[in-house]
Amino acid sequence: MSQLFRPVDPSVSFPELETGILEFWREHDIFRRSIEERPEDNLFVFYEGPPTANGRPGVHHIMPRVIKDLFARYKTMRGYRVPRKAGWDTHGLPVEIEVEKELGLNSKPEIEAYGIDRFNAKCRESVNRHVGDFEELTERIAFWADMENPYVTYDNDYIESGWWIFKQLWDHGLVYQDYRSTPHCPRCETSLSDHELSQGYQDDVPDPSVYIKFRLPAEARERIGLGEGPATSIVAWTTTPWTLPGNTALAVMEDAPYGLYEHEGERLIVAEALAESVLGEERAALRTFRGSELVGLAYEPLYRPEAVGATVRRFGNDGHLRPLEAGEETEGLRRVLVADHVSLDDGTGIVHIAPAFGGEDFEDGKEHGLLFAQPIDTHGTMAEGLPGAGQFAKDADREVTRNLEERGLLLRSERITHTYPFCWRCDSPLLYYAKPSWYIRTTAQRERLLSGNVRINWQPDHIKRGRFGNWLENNIDWAVSRERYWGTPLPFWVCDGCPEVVVVGSRAELAERAVDRAAAEALDDLHRPYIDAIALRCDGDGCEGEMRRIPEVADAWFDSGAMPYAQWHYPFENQDEFDRMFPADFICEAIDQTRGWFYTLHAEAALLNAAEATPEEISYRNVICHGHILDEHGVKMSKSKGNVIEPFDLLDELGADAVRWYIYASAPVGSSRRFSVRLMNESLRRFQLTLWNVYSFFVSYANIDGLDPRERPEGEPPELDRWLLSELNALTERVTAGLDDYDPTVASRAIEAFVDDLSNWYVRRSRRRFWRGVSGDDADKRSAYFTLHTALTTLAKLLAPFTPFLAEELWRNLARSVDGDAPESVHLADWPEPVALVPGGDVFVDESLNAETQLMKRVASMGRAARAKASIKVRQPLAQVLIKPRSPQERDILVRHEPLLLEELNVKALTLLETEENIVGLEVKANLQVLGPRLGRELPNVRAAIGSLAEQEVVAALKAGGVTVEGHELTVGRHSDASPDIIVDMRDRDGFAFVSEGPYTVAVTTAISDELADEGIARELVRHLQDLRREADFELSDRITSWCSGGDTIARVLAAHGDYVKGETLSVELLTEAPPADAQQTTFTLDGVEVVAGVRRRDA
Repeated sequence: MSQLFRPVDPSVSFPELETGILEFWREHDIFRRSIEERPEDNLFVFYEGPPTANGRPGVHHIMPRVIKDLFARYKTMRGYRVPRKAGWDTHGLPVEIEVEKELGLNSKPEIEAYGIDRFNAKCRESVNRHVGDFEELTERIAFWADMENPYVTYDNDYIESGWWIFKQLWDHGLVYQDYRSTPHCPRCETSLSDHELSQGYQDDVPDPSVYIKFRLPAEARERIGLGEGPATSIVAWTTTPWTLPGNTALAVMEDAPYGLYEHEGERLIVAEALAESVLGEERAALRTFRGSELVGLAYEPLYRPEAVGATVRRFGNDGHLRPLEAGEETEGLRRVLVADHVSLDDGTGIVHIAPAFGGEDFEDGKEHGLLFAQPIDTHGTMAEGLPGAGQFAKDADREVTRNLEERGLLLRSERITHTYPFCWRCDSPLLYYAKPSWYIRTTAQRERLLSGNVRINWQPDHIKRGRFGNWLENNIDWAVSRERYWGTPLPFWVCDGCPEVVVVGSRAELAERAVDRAAAEALDDLHRPYIDAIALRCDGDGCEGEMRRIPEVADAWFDSGAMPYAQWHYPFENQDEFDRMFPADFICEAIDQTRGWFYTLHAEAALLNAAEATPEEISYRNVICHGHILDEHGVKMSKSKGNVIEPFDLLDELGADAVRWYIYASAPVGSSRRFSVRLMNESLRRFQLTLWNVYSFFVSYANIDGLDPRERPEGEPPELDRWLLSELNALTERVTAGLDDYDPTVASRAIEAFVDDLSNWYVRRSRRRFWRGVSGDDADKRSAYFTLHTALTTLAKLLAPFTPFLAEELWRNLARSVDGDAPESVHLADWPEPVALVPGGDVFVDESLNAETQLMKRVASMGRAARAKASIKVRQPLAQVLIKPRSPQERDILVRHEPLLLEELNVKALTLLETEENIVGLEVKANLQVLGPRLGRELPNVRAAIGSLAEQEVVAALKAGGVTVEGHELTVGRHSDASPDIIVDMRDRDGFAFVSEGPYTVAVTTAISDELADEGIARELVRHLQDLRREADFELSDRITSWCSGGDTIARVLAAHGDYVKGETLSVELLTEAPPADAQQTTFTLDGVEVVAGVRRRDA
């Protein structure tokens, strides 16, 4: 007889299974069909956040991709057309640094000596090489995306769309150049934006903590009435000694009290609130000043960088820096000023100001017309003639500190650990460094950014007003220029003869304005250095100068944020496509993208909307912000720690479905999760293998019986089948609701709980129904087949977005194999519809039935736990289970399901209790930790009295919550209560074992009669014979001869229970003698008796 279903291997290799399914998808073009078979007018728009192709993909790349794939597949099954354009982020520092390593280059001068053209060619070559690795991973994890037509940020069309964006922003006053202090990477020699800065902070970084004495000259001392006397200094504190050569002011808090103290023969000024922490006990207060009284005091400079040839300028009245005029005096220009950023939380209450090396310091310089000294170059190297000359700034800290100590200007020096920013790509410590940069004026549209955010659905929800909302509230203008090479060239041309600036918005405009139009039109690569060669005519009044492009390129994050427009080469092409595909319905990346892609997408959309260039202020409607991948111990993975998991090794060992499922189910989507082969193996066994065993069970029995499982018997199905269908329909509702809320964890855990019920309740309780000839009711068997088949094919659909390989296997073998009209792939199928509990009915979920079954499952679980507590195996029958129900309604339910409970718990009788007193004993003891301190010497008498309380008194006291003992009012409670005076513990009474959970108590009797013991032995014999059947690789339907030799005990047991053993093992003959040599056999001990058992197939 031909088999309905392809046989299922119980020892499945999921990686091998997945390899075959990948081939099936390719051969039948399933991905393309899954999109094109859905209506064009019902779009669900998904944007792929472009990964940076600067190296081989890591395991952290799997998480966002499988979450994206989940929702794209789900929406497809709900009837949406979901185009999935892949994308590659190909510009920026990540790529440049990788290529520098390959070429052995260590600085910008070395890159320029190598040649910008050759260097950028290597960058292009590098990303193209690594894109192939990403494509391989993408296919292997079943992330369906259009890899044949991706957007690539280095394409000329993409760059041109970026230029268009800059043009719109420039025309509306949203781009400008300014000279200010920015985060600067001395190794990469470029500015970084605020959102890049936020991605590189490291905790517990050691740094110096130095207290410096700034001497007051005679005139300053006289001004505050000090006159002659010991040396007088203002004390400031810093953790960056390297900035001290750039000091040009000290700042105080205007209204704070400052003290003049005698300390070790000197007079020192510090804030009164911090005097003890700075100076200790050995100080004498001489005088108090308000901060305002110190304003204007000149002090002696620690260093004079102007004297050693370092650049020194001064802020003019207009706030701009100007060179020092010939002969301009700098003496006395370093003074005390008031600043709002001074704090009394730490330090001395006096802040050293170096305008070249800090954002607030720079603003102080502009406001007060300070000197501007910059004795550090863009490499972070200290100028000659100063301590630490030729050293990197952070390394020069030691030399500066030593120099100040030698000159008597160091009060004290310590080490602290604190949070410090590092380059997010090369890991070098950042310096705040003042220089000219180009900015996007995001602060001008703060309200638009905030109002747009309100309209976005964030998962987790707290990100909206927390991490992301706070970032928008406090955002600063975007430093968008980078002094690098491989990136979108900023389309800003500056005239060499006048202040004119032109921002070019297209290649056509470039050619139109170019001095050499033919060269501009022939330009086939818009990158440096080719674009740098294109000069423009100046349109300034009467100006005949040439315009040259500035050397900077754009922040690579600008490229990423431009993808909604640039992926279509908008507005130059595909305007209809852009209109249909903007904004996105869904995006997903890791939580750090709140400072990265999520932000730049949002900012560019809001700014373009403000510039009236696009119709919408948001670029995405729903966003999942997932947590990070950690190792098994909760530590961030890194190659230096040796805890990195290679993704391809992981997939080869466990398969993609196992990894996907673990990502969805192991933790809420916004939380970080621990990742290890061990943890994923546990998840695989708990879920995937459980479902596979159910699938294997169904196919094995269905092939034996040959019944078409789609045929449903008429009439009302058995309660067990109605319950499973009810739970199945409820599951579909829960999974749908979870995915509609963008919560894959809620949805996946609901499926996992259902599969556990399916295996450990439905299949276990239905197993006999599938045996040929066991049930005389053919309709019952057919109902069981229909129900289990329906559950498995519905699960195939529900699982399709989560575990696409396993779902495909179930669908092709269980649905497509018996129904030629079923979709060829589960990924071409629709989302499941509910199944009526009764044929032709309109009830899909029976909450009452679900609740009743839940009660039965809970009571059965507690009964098994009571057995385990008494160390009695489930195969050993017991006389009685005793249950105390909560209500008359539950009593009725338990009575109605008595046969089920007796079978589940392998007991002979059910007894329902009104009270626990007959099965549970009580023990009381004094809570010595509470009563000891309170009662003192009276404790021994009270403790003895508590121990002598009668059980009835304890029960009454427990109900009342208290009792009087030896004249003391004492509280009474269980261990779980809040520290009662008297603790009441429950214990088993003789002959019983009980378990309590909340309001329920379930007990079993523990006495085992000879008759019960014999029945237990019979069940053990069945287990051993079944094991022998499996070892002999018999078919489920094979009839056998069995042997059980064990003397009088076994003979007695089989005389009473032989028919049971034969029926359970499909034994046509059961003999109480030793098995022949050709039988599959084993020897074991039962109840102290050695038993030899054997089996042989009847046709052998």
